[in-house]
Amino acid sequence: QVHFVESGGGSVQTGGSLSLSCVASGSFAKKNYWAWFRQGPGKEKEGVATIDSSTGSTSSINNVAGRFTISQNSAKNTLYLQMNSLKPEDSAVYYCAADEVVGDVSIEQWMAGRSVEPDWGQGTQVTVSS
Repeated sequence: QVHFVESGGGSVQTGGSLSLSCVASGSFAKKNYWAWFRQGPGKEKEGVATIDSSTGSTSSINNVAGRFTISQNSAKNTLYLQMNSLKPEDSAVYYCAADEVVGDVSIEQWMAGRSVEPDWGQGTQVTVSS
């Protein structure tokens, strides 16, 4: 069982920056796929950025690429999301998740499936005003 605690959200104006953190506790050592997700008002939860902790490879969705950076600490128990040049459409509750994934499952496939699962932490609210 792994418990995630997200923090760092807040209210900023368009063009501002925020840095989110997600601290994992429990049995996280075998988790190799990590990601940030978000859910805006009236929208479905979507994956935003991923990191494969076994390779360090990262990816992000098109509309945050170049603005958001995902990273992880060396102990691999804390996930970060640096968000720059924020836009009103980035307003959402942000969540993190991680899983141990084996076999021929891409991180994108995992992220798509994980986004519809019901089990999430409390998240952290990001509000960007115009």
